[in-house]
Amino acid sequence: MTAAQSRKLAVFPAFHKVAGRRVLVVGQGEAAAAKLRLLAETSADLLLFSPLLDAETGADLVRVGGRWIPRWPEVNDLTGAALVFVATGDDERDRTTWQLARAAGVPVNVVDKPELCDFYTPAIVNRAPLAVAIGTDGVAPVLARHVRAKIEALLAPAFGDLAGLAERLRARVAGTIAGADGRRRFWAGFFAGPVAAKVFAGRMAEAEGAALEALARHEKGTGHVSLVGAGPGASDLLTLRAQRLLQEADVIVYDRLVPDDVVSMGRRDAERIYVGKARGAHAMSQSEIDNLLVRLARAGKRVVRLKSGDPLIFGRAGEEIAALREAGISFDIVPGVTAAFAAAAEAEIPLTLRGVSSALVFATGVDADGETLPGWAGLALKGATVAVYMGHAVAAKVAARLIEAGLSPATPVAVIGNASRPDARASAGRLDELHRIAASPEISGAVLIVIGEVVSESAILANPAPLAALAAA
Repeated sequence: MTAAQSRKLAVFPAFHKVAGRRVLVVGQGEAAAAKLRLLAETSADLLLFSPLLDAETGADLVRVGGRWIPRWPEVNDLTGAALVFVATGDDERDRTTWQLARAAGVPVNVVDKPELCDFYTPAIVNRAPLAVAIGTDGVAPVLARHVRAKIEALLAPAFGDLAGLAERLRARVAGTIAGADGRRRFWAGFFAGPVAAKVFAGRMAEAEGAALEALARHEKGTGHVSLVGAGPGASDLLTLRAQRLLQEADVIVYDRLVPDDVVSMGRRDAERIYVGKARGAHAMSQSEIDNLLVRLARAGKRVVRLKSGDPLIFGRAGEEIAALREAGISFDIVPGVTAAFAAAAEAEIPLTLRGVSSALVFATGVDADGETLPGWAGLALKGATVAVYMGHAVAAKVAARLIEAGLSPATPVAVIGNASRPDARASAGRLDELHRIAASPEISGAVLIVIGEVVSESAILANPAPLAALAAA
């Protein structure tokens, strides 16, 4: 048998309509009670056939609102039923009931007898009206239960609320949006965007309002912009929400430090627009980027504005948010792993440490005029850990300003370049050595400087070599 043949299913997954229809359980004891508990998740009319009724099965029958018929079934009892479950514990009785079900043309499941089963009972994750069924062709039910537990953890109960809201809006969407492609795009945004976020936060009224607003925007041909954090570079640090939005985007507008393999996660036919900015070399000015986002959204596009790290940390997201608000364009923000967190994790620097530092400062090495910012020096003097973004070119000025302000020249510092990427490099030393460390040719790309006593706990200082290749550690 070839590998492809071995992956062929022996059963075809399907969902039976049981609402208001008779479903029979034949037998008593734990196996019959288990079937009753499973069927309690449905709106079927449950009948239990058995001459005797033990306490456990009776209690479950009462709880699920089923009826007890104190005898074994006959063929007329089975005719027209949706399903039959057999759990008598007696081989002869099981086979007799199986034959009756076959004669009545009703699908039958006989517990622990796969050869007498027309169907198998899956492990079910119930998020009604959403349901997930996990089956193993009847050969490994325990495995199915393990998988169900994992899916239960992934699917919050609010998924059912989200599906219910979609069900209520389905006719309205169908009547408003012409064409399957347009409806697909609407539902893709519905299930992964702001509407879903509000449902998961328990704000159902707001979620319904947001869905109606989205439908109105779609009717007017207006798009949506997502400001998405791409993280520090490693593609596996991208959030699941960011991945979903990339797959749904019509246009991806991306920055210089976003790696190609992250951009390539977007939908294959999505338009890609590079707007990267480096010191002294801008593909587009910020105002041009703002206008581009508004223009694309007004053309009905779903836009992902992909930014390195986190959009709200030195990503100029504030200006883009203001432009989108002024233009009346809907948007949402997806956070990303910022460079300070990635660099600290890789270099094993605890950014806060009991008894050493209880404050963390994110700072940028230059202000809008290109001069070193001194405003956070006082916080460093009080023991805060300072993470300096974009400080590579001004490291010497940063060190001089801090020492001038009174910070000890022996304060530990670390310089990390290209955190989370294969070419990540780092070095550590004293504040009065910062200019020399940052000037090392081995450290390049996106550079982050960490200043504070917490650096003394880092993996870099534990390495006798002056430069550590983090990716190889």
